[in-house]
Order: sequence, then structure tokens, then C-alpha cells
Amino acid sequence: MEAGGSREREARNYLEKHQIMELLKYLTSVLLFIRPEKPREYLIAILEKLRIAKATGVAFPFFMDHSNIAAMFDMMDSSKKGTISFVQYKEALKTLGLCTADEVLKDDGHAITLDKFKSEVNKRTQEI
Repeated sequence: MEAGGSREREARNYLEKHQIMELLKYLTSVLLFIRPEKPREYLIAILEKLRIAKATGVAFPFFMDHSNIAAMFDMMDSSKKGTISFVQYKEALKTLGLCTADEVLKDDGHAITLDKFKSEVNKRTQEI
């Protein structure tokens, strides 16, 4: 039984080391959000851009523009109040691959506006 546990641990360590689960979650999220006509070709194009970015040392390509970010905010703001909760905000950042699950974000108690959401997404994409 220990051999199985050891193999699972090795697999988990490998996935964590190479951030495979974050990559797959990001690819899936972008795919479902954009819904391209040819999903396989779209994913291949994203992976190729990532490969080039890594090989050349340029910034990680971010695949969502301002209209996509606004649309994502609108989907979370189902009551149309112009704000989202801190929990929604953090989940959106995780979904976009801009925040890790264990990253601690400070909740100042205020609702998150579209401007604040866009600003934070833009800031974090510059850091990648």
C-alpha cells in the first residue's frame, strides 16, 4: 500500500512543481469563456504562445482583453449592483491564473467595483 501512496505523492509533487493543475485550470477557463469554433486549434495556439514566451523570456501572454474582463465581472454581478463580493473577486483571480489558492489577499470590507477588478487584473498581468 505504501508504494501506491509514494507514487501518488510523487505525482502530486510533480504536478505542483510544474504548476500543471493551474495551467489546465487556466486553459479550461479561457476555453469555456471564449468558446472558440475550433477549441483544439485554439489550445494549441495558446500553448505555442506560452512556449515562445518562455523561450524568449518575454512576459506571459494574457489571453483576455478588457471587454472579456468586463464580461466576466458582469457574469459575477448577477444582481447588477456594480459590485462583486471579495470571495467572487478572489475566485476570479484564481480562475484567471492570477492568484494562487494559498495566496492571502486582504479583504478591506468593501465590495469590488469593475474599475477595481480591472485595475487588479491589469496589475497582476504586468507582474507575470
